[in-house]
Amino acid sequence: MVRRNRLKLVHFASTLWFALSAGYLLVLALLQTGRSWWVIVSLSGYSTLIAFLLISLYLFSIFRGVARSQKTAAEHPLTTSVYYLVFYDISPFLGTLAGALSGIGITKVSQYTMLAATGSLWATFLVWIVIDPLLGSIEMLLPSSRKHRRGRLAQTKAMRQQERLAARRLLSEARSREELERTRWNETLRPYAEKLAALASSVEAEGNWKEAEAVDIGVSAWQMGGLNCMRQLHSMAMDIYKQTHPDTITDYISIWWDGIGSWRCQWPKGESESGGEFALNKGSGSHRPL
Repeated sequence: MVRRNRLKLVHFASTLWFALSAGYLLVLALLQTGRSWWVIVSLSGYSTLIAFLLISLYLFSIFRGVARSQKTAAEHPLTTSVYYLVFYDISPFLGTLAGALSGIGITKVSQYTMLAATGSLWATFLVWIVIDPLLGSIEMLLPSSRKHRRGRLAQTKAMRQQERLAARRLLSEARSREELERTRWNETLRPYAEKLAALASSVEAEGNWKEAEAVDIGVSAWQMGGLNCMRQLHSMAMDIYKQTHPDTITDYISIWWDGIGSWRCQWPKGESESGGEFALNKGSGSHRPL
């Protein structure tokens, strides 16, 4: 961990040094146009090359950071070694040193610094853009690397298959539990469903609006199993209710249960507020339709 942090620090310093070198060359190119350094000039010639290198290195550094984190030492024994990582990170400084050595004997300071900055620029470009991807590609062609990669991909595929099987098993178990719970509820809720159907039938036959009893049954269903239990009870009660009133579309149970837990009244298709007012006229007026 300490070694990795140090390498990150060196890489940050080298990247900053490269940026300074490239910026210096850019400013020098602007000054050579004969205008002040803050004037925006046409991106042609030398400045175009510098801008292209800067954009290429910036984009590649993002890709390189992602690709390097995914490498394995068995598949890339050279480019993941400490010595190569150090060489990779200090390549801008090595380029500056090479440019400075090539400029020995030059008396003009601007030309000497330009050679040093150019050396940093080209060394970084060659190592980060050309040499490093080329070495990585060569490593992937090695027999040991190809063998390890096939094994790693097969292991990854097997792990994904196991995860899919585990997910299917959990889903199947959840469905089995839900079906078992529905079966248990079906036996328990049968008397309540018959009671609700009778209450709805009394509204049609006698005009008795027994909302309190229906609400008590709904609350009991909510406490027993939440919204799913209420839905199952509602479905059972409506099936019984429709056997004796096939032509009736008013869902009194949903109206009575509106507001219990997360139950929301859903007016049947074709039903309007006038239908709700019709129900209110039959009862005590304690229910307010949506």
